[in-house]
Amino acid sequence: MSQKLSLQNALLTLEQLQQTPSREDGITEEQEDNMRQLGCHFIQTAGILLRLPQVAMATAQILFQRFFYLASLRKFAVRDISMGSIFLAAKVEECPCRLTDLVNVVDHLCKRFQRKPLEPLQLYGEGYYELKNAVVIAEMQILKKLGFNVHVQLPYAIMVNYLKVLELTEHPTIPQRAWSLLNDGLRTSVYVCYQPPTIACGVIWLAAREAGVPLPTSPAWWDVLDSNLEDIENIAGHIKSLYYKDLPITELPLTIDQVEPYLNKRQSDSIIQKTGRISRFS
Repeated sequence: MSQKLSLQNALLTLEQLQQTPSREDGITEEQEDNMRQLGCHFIQTAGILLRLPQVAMATAQILFQRFFYLASLRKFAVRDISMGSIFLAAKVEECPCRLTDLVNVVDHLCKRFQRKPLEPLQLYGEGYYELKNAVVIAEMQILKKLGFNVHVQLPYAIMVNYLKVLELTEHPTIPQRAWSLLNDGLRTSVYVCYQPPTIACGVIWLAAREAGVPLPTSPAWWDVLDSNLEDIENIAGHIKSLYYKDLPITELPLTIDQVEPYLNKRQSDSIIQKTGRISRFS
C-alpha cells in the first residue's frame, strides 16, 4: 500500500493535545507549560549565543515541542532534549554548529539560569563528556520518537507575503511586531496545532489590533488568505497569554534529577496554600 508524502507540518489531534505523556505521568498542565516554555527559552538563548539563524532556532523549538507530545518530561530532561533539538535543527537548516561550541554554551546557560558561579567548563573533562554524550543520545531519541520526520515548514516568508498583500510592509510597527509574535508563539502549542499560513494570519491580526489598524472586511481578508477567523483569534489568544505571567526560570528543572524535587515542592506549596485558605475561613 502506497504512503502519501506531505510537505505540510504534522499536527496534533485533540486527544494528543489533552492527554500528553507528561500529564499521564502526574505533571500538571501548568507545570508542563512552564517546562516547555523553559526549554524553548533555553533553545532561543543558546541559538543567539551560537549565532544561529532564526529559522534554525524556530525549527529546534518546534522539534522540542513535538517530542514532548510523544514523551514525558519526567523521563527526558529539558536540557538534553533542548541540546539535541538545536544540534538536529542546525543540520536540518544547513547551518551546523560545532558540538564543542554547543556544549560550552549549554553549560554556561545551565549555570546562568540556576544562578550558579559562571566558571568555564573544563575542556575534555568529565562534565564536558557528559554533555557531549547527552547531545548525541538526545538527538537519536528525537529522531526515534518523531519517526525521523523532522520536516518543519515555517511561517516567516508567508507572513511577509501576506503583509505585502495587505499593504502593511511600510507600517512603522506592524511588520516587526508580527515577526516578534511569531518568535514568541514558538513557546506555545500553536505550531503543532495550526499550519503556517494560519499562524501568519494570527500574528498579523494581533499586531494590527495592537496598532489600532483596521484590516479589510469587504471582502474579509481572512477569506482571501484562505484562513478561519476563529483559528486566527485562538492563535492570537494563545500567544497573548504568554505576557500575563512570568516564567520562574530559576525554579524550573533542567535535568532529570531536578524534576522530582520540583514537582514535590510544588505539591507541598499547593497543600500549604489550601490549608491556609481553610484556616482563614474556619
